Amino acid sequence: MKELQKRIAPVLCTVLLCIGALGMNASAASLVVIDLADIVDQTLPSVVEVFTETKQVSGWYGEYVTEGAGSGVILTADGYIVTNRHVIDGASTVKVRLNSGQTYAAQLAGSDIKTDLAVLKIDAAGLTPAELADSSQARAGDFVIAVGNPLGELGGTVTEGIISAKDREITIDGQTMTLLQTSAAVNPGNSGGGLFNLDGELVGVVNAKSSGSDIEGLAFAVPANTVREITQELIQHGYVTGRPQLGISAAQLTRPGAAAYFDQPGIYVISSAADNGLKSGDRIIDIDGTPIAGTADITAVLDRHSVGDQVKITVFRSGREAVVTVRLTEQKSV
Repeated sequence: MKELQKRIAPVLCTVLLCIGALGMNASAASLVVIDLADIVDQTLPSVVEVFTETKQVSGWYGEYVTEGAGSGVILTADGYIVTNRHVIDGASTVKVRLNSGQTYAAQLAGSDIKTDLAVLKIDAAGLTPAELADSSQARAGDFVIAVGNPLGELGGTVTEGIISAKDREITIDGQTMTLLQTSAAVNPGNSGGGLFNLDGELVGVVNAKSSGSDIEGLAFAVPANTVREITQELIQHGYVTGRPQLGISAAQLTRPGAAAYFDQPGIYVISSAADNGLKSGDRIIDIDGTPIAGTADITAVLDRHSVGDQVKITVFRSGREAVVTVRLTEQKSV
């Protein structure tokens, strides 16, 4: 009996909170439950499961394939789907399974590392796209549900929570993002899934969870307004136009490496466009006077500039410092 009371108590508390917030009497409590079920029915057809296969090469095992899974949200009736870039990054094949159980091969239409968003395209028609909310109108405390594919094998799972905070600046893999924070339970596999409000509108795309033995109820989502802007660019162009880049690939070294020119921790140029003056092995010290300690610092500097701008980069090269002027070009790939 005590165990039953423990199970009932949270449900009663949730219903009473809803009644108190809406000024409803006890007889209206069942309407809240029915409405929530209707919202789930409305949103489930718009959320898909995403499955990936990635070819790997090992000196011990030769070529082998690893599998991954995530979630996605349907954007258009003719098969454009948004997910997270990290869900499909490096994948050789991508498949999408609809809520109906139908499975389709998917092609990558475009992706954006800065917002961790990607758009897939499947050859389908008559799909149920999600309606995107104006996420600027969302408030901390708003009730939300998360729909996704936790653990990569529980597609169509629904969890509930609130928007815990707006405009959280979170740095993930060197990219600083402005995200919604939610208390809705998410797990690996939820990435790319939908966060919906009580109108059944997509308020965000789930993309990260803080993990740890003492951390629960701390997850994040890309706001719907960002999703709308970025996915339109990816569908039309395959990349986000107007983004400046240095024209280099770089790596962050946290401790001295084996190569002689990797003499201390820092950001090192691995490869560079032939005409920008930077060379492989250069350690970037600062850009326009801003010290560079990590890739997030480079991103922050570029965010203040436009394509065509020139920046002065101080590098350590061949035992001494040098200053290189680089003209920023448009980033057309991820």
